[in-house]
Amino acid sequence: MKPKILGASLGTCVHVAGIINFLRLAQQEGYETYFLGPAISPRELVEAILKYQPQIVGVSYRLTPEVAKNLFQELREQIKKVGIKGKKFIFGGTPPVAKVAQESGLFEAVFTGLESIEEIISYLRGKIFTGKVQEIAHNLIERIKQKTPFPLIRHHFGLPSLEDTIRGAGQIAEAKILDVLSLGPDQNAQESFFRPHEIDPQQSGAGGVPLRKSEDLEAIYQATRTGNFPLVRCYSGTRDLIKWAEMLVRTIHNAWAAIPLCWYNQLDGRSSREPEEAIAESQEAIRWYAQRGIPVEVNEAHQWSLRDAHDSMAVTMAFLAAYNAKKLGVSHYVAQYMLNTPPGTSPAMDLAKMLAKIELIESLHDESFKSFRQIRAGLASLSSDLLIAKGQLAASVQLGLHLNPHIVHVVGYSEGNHAATPEEIIESCKIARGVIERCLLELPEIKSDEKILKRKEKLIRESRVILQALKNLGGDHPEPWCDPKIISRAIKSGILDAPHLRGNKYAAGKIHTRIIAGACHAYDPEKDRIITEKERLVSWL
Repeated sequence: MKPKILGASLGTCVHVAGIINFLRLAQQEGYETYFLGPAISPRELVEAILKYQPQIVGVSYRLTPEVAKNLFQELREQIKKVGIKGKKFIFGGTPPVAKVAQESGLFEAVFTGLESIEEIISYLRGKIFTGKVQEIAHNLIERIKQKTPFPLIRHHFGLPSLEDTIRGAGQIAEAKILDVLSLGPDQNAQESFFRPHEIDPQQSGAGGVPLRKSEDLEAIYQATRTGNFPLVRCYSGTRDLIKWAEMLVRTIHNAWAAIPLCWYNQLDGRSSREPEEAIAESQEAIRWYAQRGIPVEVNEAHQWSLRDAHDSMAVTMAFLAAYNAKKLGVSHYVAQYMLNTPPGTSPAMDLAKMLAKIELIESLHDESFKSFRQIRAGLASLSSDLLIAKGQLAASVQLGLHLNPHIVHVVGYSEGNHAATPEEIIESCKIARGVIERCLLELPEIKSDEKILKRKEKLIRESRVILQALKNLGGDHPEPWCDPKIISRAIKSGILDAPHLRGNKYAAGKIHTRIIAGACHAYDPEKDRIITEKERLVSWL
């Protein structure tokens, strides 16, 4: 038999959103819930307790503390009058009223709306959350389970000063608003951490925190051992990936790896490696993490969209990345779905593209392979006007929630203007959390919109054409989609291509793309029309 919770807004209080949200969460945790409504008198509440016989009675009041004190006293008298015993009473309201509720001694637990999701879920699961380290999950899979139905909140962080980054990491952890802190090293560290003689002092702090020794990572990690003890993770380096992996696991207990398949080399100028060499080294690092049971994210598809690749290409690369991860032994895969990229992509076409990616990636699911959905705003989509950017951040999170993510990667609203400070990260995460809490009430079902479904199906068909061309390029190779030589040849030949690769000797860079009606298409500028993948890849089909 399900345990019962009875909820009501007391006295003349008509504010019910908080108690309804709490009861909805209780339902998801397996409770049978009853809601009496707004403005319920203490006598009416006691009568309902006798009728429904709940184990827990939730009381809400959001008006004046002075009136609340009298209401609580009246409720106590009514309970005593009818002899109710063995019931747990909990309270939710504004902080001033919550203080009165706490002083009344009537309530087992008091919530002010400032609590973390962990505290509320922990209470519903039968324990009072104190924030002790042993109560918090310290790996990605368990943290997702602990937080459900709420997604984890993640944010990127790395200031040009190591000292400021250490101090800021502690400040963010103390705020108890995010679950995953992603460290961003500067370019010097990513490329030359293990080759200090190559480091350019003039570029120190460019793009992130200037990590120069493993103790720097340990210091940042220790600073986060407070608050809600967020998981910590870091992007891979752009060279020496196995050395990076070993160091990150040892120092920050890397929550999951983030390794591209085709990038961090001469294609994007982030290292001197050639693409074939980089792909092989990335695969080696992915396998290293897989052998240790550590989740992996292959942050690949959005790298193509950031270079104005058409949507079919982005969908193809999302699948190819997941396929490689599975073949390399990854059990738990983090699939990142970057929205708003390229700029000009409409919300409807964004959903269609992401749903196509999801369908292809999750077609790989079996007992040995599962993916977790991670949404994020596109960096280039945020205005340099901070007030406008706040609205854009909220809109992007709401759109992404239609994809039922396990992780919300928050991009700070300030990123279109400057790297986010700890205060701005906390504020951005709170904006995201507000959207999440609101949308979990129930979003309208727009994924079944005919226009979105039609576009999704077309992208899947077009993606399969690209994958077939890649297979044909490999000839008799048993695994052409995983072979570094074949993948690098596909980039060089133009099977895999993006406009921003023009002029790169390791890529074709011949493709033209254009945003039309909110979607990014391959485009023939001479004939002034959209071209299909069968037309574009006729030489390889």
